[in-house]
Amino acid sequence: MKNRSTRVVVAIAAIVAALAFYFVLLGQRGIVLIQDGRAVPVVLGIAVLVLPFLGVWMVVATIRSGLSHQHLARRIHDEGLELDVADLPRRPSGRIERDAADTLFAQVKREWEADPDNWRNSYRLARAYDYAGDRGRARETMRRAVALEKLERES
Repeated sequence: MKNRSTRVVVAIAAIVAALAFYFVLLGQRGIVLIQDGRAVPVVLGIAVLVLPFLGVWMVVATIRSGLSHQHLARRIHDEGLELDVADLPRRPSGRIERDAADTLFAQVKREWEADPDNWRNSYRLARAYDYAGDRGRARETMRRAVALEKLERES
């Protein structure tokens, strides 16, 4: 597990470094366009300068989100509340078969409905959404779990 984590961190660091290099190049191109002095290149240069700022914001938001999710995953693991999917039937691709994922989702959703303000239930529901293939709701529910866990820590 430690070796896999190290590889993931190295891969993320490499991607962030490549993006930083790209953002610097974009910024330089934007400055060159602005220095041209004509209206169209100046407007284009300003637009190009916005891109690195948007990129940095997206990278930071994504990393913060990932760290928050990892924090919850560690807590869930430490509390022994991870969803047990080891025995569920899988497709050749490795994904859980749809019927099994739907059955798991229904069970976890009932648990969540009994206590929707518990971050643990929201975390488990987000994972169940992911296994069922509903990534949009999984992300939304995980954001809720992060917010609920933060409230619990602060109180």
